[in-house]
Amino acid sequence: MARYTGPSCRLCRREKTKLFLKGDRCLNGKCSIEHRSAAPGQHGASGSRAKEKEYGKQLREKQKAKRYYGLQESQFKSYFVEADRTEGVTGENLLILLERRFDNVVYRMGMAESRKEARQLVLHGHFRVNGKKATIPSMLLKAGDVITVREESRSSAKIKELIEGLDSRIAPKWLAVDKEAVKATLEALPKREDIDFPFEEQLIVELYSK
Repeated sequence: MARYTGPSCRLCRREKTKLFLKGDRCLNGKCSIEHRSAAPGQHGASGSRAKEKEYGKQLREKQKAKRYYGLQESQFKSYFVEADRTEGVTGENLLILLERRFDNVVYRMGMAESRKEARQLVLHGHFRVNGKKATIPSMLLKAGDVITVREESRSSAKIKELIEGLDSRIAPKWLAVDKEAVKATLEALPKREDIDFPFEEQLIVELYSK
């Protein structure tokens, strides 16, 4: 399945919540979900949708998580399979795996305005992991890994803008960000309580367990 290239705000309206797909725009009055809260399409606008059934709730929760992290269906399913065979609670394992993605960590450290932008910056080779160039957005980072900005990239106007904005970014507690050196260290793996987005991951587990 091809990656979605349509309007990002349409996805937020479909899931009836902000997915923070457009960076700072989602935090100000320009966010379209604040002006057009109805789901997209003819039935969403008319409010004539049937009452959502259990399967519908499970599907929407999966779609919400998939879109929040910017993944395709096959990618998301592979993370679920990995989470299911890992010791612990499957739903929590799934979210922790998603948080450990390289592009997500770049976003969390404040070096991108959205996960989509983080993915592009990673693909273009602007970052290093433990001193080595890394260009795979899906790479899973582990405790102790250090992310730095490639020295040659610091002259880029976009990278300069992001570095200047680091002071206004708040990183999660599992990620230590040195704003002067422009680097981030995974002090530990994220825990479920560190993920502040209101996921109901058990619904995703129920969906894939059918």
